[in-house]
Amino acid sequence: MTKITGVVISYNEQDNIVRCLESLKPVVDEIVVIDSFSQDDTVTLAKAQGARVIQHKFEGHVQQKNYALSQCQTDYVLSLDADECLSDRLISKLHKMKSHLDADGYFFHRKNKVAGHWIRYSGWYPDKKLRLFNRLKGKWTGQNPHDKVEMIKGTKITTVPCDILHYTFETKEQHRKQIDYFSTIAAQSMAESGKKFSFLKPYLSSFGIWIKMMIFRTGFLDGSIGWYLAKESARARYLKYKKLERLNKSKN
Repeated sequence: MTKITGVVISYNEQDNIVRCLESLKPVVDEIVVIDSFSQDDTVTLAKAQGARVIQHKFEGHVQQKNYALSQCQTDYVLSLDADECLSDRLISKLHKMKSHLDADGYFFHRKNKVAGHWIRYSGWYPDKKLRLFNRLKGKWTGQNPHDKVEMIKGTKITTVPCDILHYTFETKEQHRKQIDYFSTIAAQSMAESGKKFSFLKPYLSSFGIWIKMMIFRTGFLDGSIGWYLAKESARARYLKYKKLERLNKSKN
């Protein structure tokens, strides 16, 4: 039986952390929560669920998740964000898989809930994410805040068509605030990597993502929430590049 560590990073997640950890408990052998000094009851609630909580300064999503890997006692890790949980079907599947994990990494489907709506199209489903993997053969990479697991060459990776449930935002206002926050982080990451602002980029990129989501990824089938997601995704792209422009100018 392969042992697995459940890993979660958190900051002020008292509304989500219990649901997340309760879904992990049936399938993992330990839970590690890396908390960046929450000001609410996140830590207390996580400890009550039996998690080993380590507080660590937040330096970025990629950095925080790689630090979390270093704190695990098993080779295999199952990583969730605090606003995610395993579906009942995935819990059942993982029970069966633990006796014979024959791959180094496993993709799962992720189903996203936005403002009370489960998204089924718009490029948001199945939204495949690699979340169970051998930490000796993979690590977190990507450009903050968009992290991803990258496995070394030669590893075996497979897909398990069961869902991680992602409870994103209760309201559209929360979503817009997150877009503003993430676009700032993304612009800073681009500036730090030396990327320069292009005049046409905010317009071409925002229009391109709208077309992709609404037409090519059939967002129109999600109805009004699909229209909203395409519009806000376009706005996010526009904000990211305009903020990069301001950062480039501030260095001159």
